[in-house]
Amino acid sequence: MSLLLFGVFIITLLIGIPVAFSVMLAAISVLLAGDVSLGMVAQRMFESINSFPLIAVPFFILAGDLLAQGAISKYLVEFAESFLGIIKGGLSIVSVVVAMFFAAISGSGAATTAAVGATLIPQLKERGYDEDTSAALIAAAGTIGVVIPPSVPMVLYAVAAGQGVTLNALFTNGFGPGMLMGAILIAIALVQAYKNNYPKGNGITLKNVVVTFVKAVPGLIMPAIILGGIFSGKFTASEAAAVAVVYAMLVSFFVYRDMTLEKLFKIMAGSAKTSAVIMIIIACSGPFGWVLAYYSIPGTIASSILSISTNKYILMFMIALVIIIAGVFMETSSAIIILTPVLLPLVSGLGIDLVHFGIMFVVGIAIGMITPPVAINLFVASGITGKPIELIAKAVIPYLVGLLFVFLMIVYLPLIFPGLIIG
Repeated sequence: MSLLLFGVFIITLLIGIPVAFSVMLAAISVLLAGDVSLGMVAQRMFESINSFPLIAVPFFILAGDLLAQGAISKYLVEFAESFLGIIKGGLSIVSVVVAMFFAAISGSGAATTAAVGATLIPQLKERGYDEDTSAALIAAAGTIGVVIPPSVPMVLYAVAAGQGVTLNALFTNGFGPGMLMGAILIAIALVQAYKNNYPKGNGITLKNVVVTFVKAVPGLIMPAIILGGIFSGKFTASEAAAVAVVYAMLVSFFVYRDMTLEKLFKIMAGSAKTSAVIMIIIACSGPFGWVLAYYSIPGTIASSILSISTNKYILMFMIALVIIIAGVFMETSSAIIILTPVLLPLVSGLGIDLVHFGIMFVVGIAIGMITPPVAINLFVASGITGKPIELIAKAVIPYLVGLLFVFLMIVYLPLIFPGLIIG
């Protein structure tokens, strides 16, 4: 049954059928071969989306879209530049810092890339920065959008993993890797700034810092409200997503006053489409997951891989390689929903903390956002600049290498120092 399941899945993908429907067709083929009632398909599709944590997905997507198309990102950039711009190539650092901060608001890599890119790429070009490199840096920084909480992929992993993983634990452990990713991107950006002799920005003045800070305050306190509420126990991660939407709308309508009802309708329609795609993927993966469990396929795969080697460091490298390859060819949500039930028995057998695996999984899949052919962040950056994606893909290589190095650190350091995982 394993060969039939994955064979049909791969064949349907190769002939161009969308991932969600490829997954469902693979499951149906196994059910037909095993003479199992197809009524199971509808039942499992409903059960897979009947999950309270999934409420967070459409709300975080909407909050990210509201912020990406509003004035918040603009004021965050101005504030960051007021004290970082003095450094040679300081605007590159601003790009990463703002992306990290926006990540703590949106939970989306594409939204982070769009918001930061639309605001900063014109400024970078105007000041003599290489446009391809600038677009590549912002696309790479956009990967942090799904690592620093709140994170839509973390929500999906928590749902797919089941009771063994809490969303709060994933969110708590997401900060460190996100900061590490930002630090490596800043280091590479600084090297390129000195290599290309990028200019310094304006000097630091107390007046400018204060003025830009006051304008940025509504955006700055948003992560505090969302994450503070979650970790203090005032509301759950799912409720926090709704709070994020309400706050973003209040700020957009009544503080910055850059939102109209017409614009809001368009944003909500776009967010609904994105959410619908994710929900369809989750629903279609329900029968797939049931087939995996019914025929004990993950256990069989785990036993086969464990027979190759008993060294957990080698096996973790193999798992990490699978995640990276999946990120290259699959959309983030699809990869997490499909691969989690397959890989979880294997990592459990190795004694790997499931929270550690979740963080590693999300970071590895996030890197796929800048690796063609999927590379959603590169497409967003290409759309903003008008540059061919091939040029941006070439310019992103140094940042890709840096992120892969960070990924390996995230894979192995918690194995050596288990105390790094909180909760």
